[in-house]
Amino acid sequence: MISATVETPNLDLFQVNQQLENAEASSVVEWSAETFSNGLIMSTSFGIQAAVMLHLVTRIMPNIPVIWVDTGYLPVETYKFAEQLTQRLELNLKVYQSPISPARMEATHGKLWEQNDVAAFDLYDRIRKVEPMQRALQELNAIAWLAGLRKNQTEHRQGLTRVEQQDGLYKIYPILDWNARDIYRYLTSHDLPYHPYFDRGYVSVGDWHSSRPVSADDDNERDTRFRGLKQECGLHLPQTAGEAQSLDSSSL
Repeated sequence: MISATVETPNLDLFQVNQQLENAEASSVVEWSAETFSNGLIMSTSFGIQAAVMLHLVTRIMPNIPVIWVDTGYLPVETYKFAEQLTQRLELNLKVYQSPISPARMEATHGKLWEQNDVAAFDLYDRIRKVEPMQRALQELNAIAWLAGLRKNQTEHRQGLTRVEQQDGLYKIYPILDWNARDIYRYLTSHDLPYHPYFDRGYVSVGDWHSSRPVSADDDNERDTRFRGLKQECGLHLPQTAGEAQSLDSSSL
């Protein structure tokens, strides 16, 4: 079911971030629900610590649309973990995929993840992740997006504030200042599971071909993704005009 169009509020982000600077994560979610109502969505990757945000948010907004971009290249364990959490938390899950099948993409562009090239990774991300996410946001009439980004994950995320505006959409990060200990405490106190790959040494997991266990040489958890060549998959970066145009599936 597609939500009715909600008018986007004109927020003073400086004032809002001052107001929420020391707020508990649950209070940030409550503020988001009050401010954006049914124009609010959240995303999940069903990654290592996905249960934290899913539980935190759905305790306050049980029926919030949860967008999951399925690339078609996720590990078997991720699909099983997704099923487990969806049933346990009774998620209002919205699954989106690229209109270009994995087989067609490989026939047209080759196995982009094997090219050891940032441009190839970027094209992969636009096809398999960014286009489906942008389509989801449009179809669900989203005006605000809750995401589980944390400052200690990447250089880009270190500069984020609790509430941002990106490409006309408000983005809210309730656990932005959390560390690994905070994550562990929340999971254990609510008896929530980690992704099965955590026991294999993974601190972050995405597609099977572009994730690996953490090593002593890694500066942060995102170094274990994309062969260490890039830290962001594009979902949480502003789009240039050219990138936005390239999301037209006919041009991919």
